[in-house]
Amino acid sequence: MDPELIRDCVHCGFCLPTCPTYVLWGEEMDSPRGRIHLMGQHVEGTPLTDAMAGHFDACLGCMACVTACPSGVRYDRLIEQTRAVVEREHVRRPDERAIRALVFALFPYRRRLRAMRLPMRLSRRLQPFLEQVHPSLGAMAELAPGVPRPVRLPPLVRARRRRRARVGLLTGCVQGEFFPRVNAATARVLALEGCDVVIPPRQGCCGALSLHSGREAEARRFARRTIATFERAGVDAVVVNAAGCGSSMKDYAEVLAGEPAWAARAEALRTRDLAEFLVELGPVAERHPLPVTVAYHDACHLAHAQGVRAQPRELLRAIPELELREVEESAICCGSAGTYNLFQPEAARQLGDRKAERVLAAGADLLVSANPGCTMQIAASVRRAGKGEIRVAHTAEVLDASLRGLEPGMLGRSPH
Repeated sequence: MDPELIRDCVHCGFCLPTCPTYVLWGEEMDSPRGRIHLMGQHVEGTPLTDAMAGHFDACLGCMACVTACPSGVRYDRLIEQTRAVVEREHVRRPDERAIRALVFALFPYRRRLRAMRLPMRLSRRLQPFLEQVHPSLGAMAELAPGVPRPVRLPPLVRARRRRRARVGLLTGCVQGEFFPRVNAATARVLALEGCDVVIPPRQGCCGALSLHSGREAEARRFARRTIATFERAGVDAVVVNAAGCGSSMKDYAEVLAGEPAWAARAEALRTRDLAEFLVELGPVAERHPLPVTVAYHDACHLAHAQGVRAQPRELLRAIPELELREVEESAICCGSAGTYNLFQPEAARQLGDRKAERVLAAGADLLVSANPGCTMQIAASVRRAGKGEIRVAHTAEVLDASLRGLEPGMLGRSPH
């Protein structure tokens, strides 16, 4: 915990109404200001108590406070440093250790995740029983999406017109295994806009879940491997279509600050969110009409951590006949937050229910989400509200449908 970063906080309170846990509970120690106060206490010698660790664990890491803070407090760095301290110094209960071991032995490894897709889907029927065994197991069963048809992506997708760029595509772990159509749509959109798309077949995890959970050594290992993978690909930029992954990759230089050679390589790696990259590149492919009403969901690690808010909306508004509607309280997290909805399922459900209510109130045909965790979280919350399956699509899928002249009814429909 960096004392200089802690001292940057002037305790003004601008963060309070933007913090999801403060909005839920109204407790000072469950706000960014309160947590920074606890960080300061620990730096000054107060031992890390169970209660203190609980307040840190309750933080979603959504970074809404970073957006709101007029003093430029780097709460994003502070909470990552603090989580690492918690992992080193705090002794968790045996059941917590077991759940965390399960999650981190599964989700960053695509082959293991692939093997578990069907059992996770089938476990939905056992959700009440699993909830009794452990709330995290119940949450995992409730969140599980359907098992998608496999989508094979070639190592290289050629530009469909004069080549304007050569980009790498991060396929992701959860995105790649549960939402492979998003990656396929991303590659098609980039190719139609004049990009050669390099898709390294064994690229591995980017380290986002590890980084956001205080597992520093593991995060650095994944970061080094990802950097080396895309260096070998010889690309102008790495395009990412999952908000949490993009946020982590943009932080690689700070993550690897203790290894100057790797930090320099991280700085040289140009990482862009898909919407951010497409707006920078500029459109050349024809947009066909797509008569559909969409509600756009701001993923926290896209809007707050990366500052990418206008670009997805600009892309969507450029599609003829598409009507874009805003979701009330768009800056408040849906409760997914990486592994948060697995480790803090009760708080995550409260936030998910709140977000589902706002999404449904928008009255759109389709929800557009740029993060797989948000997609699963909101879909589960809508099911819990008794509203059935909500249609959700990624920005890439909406663009792909417009560029290829597809029917809007195909968007957000399960292919299984």
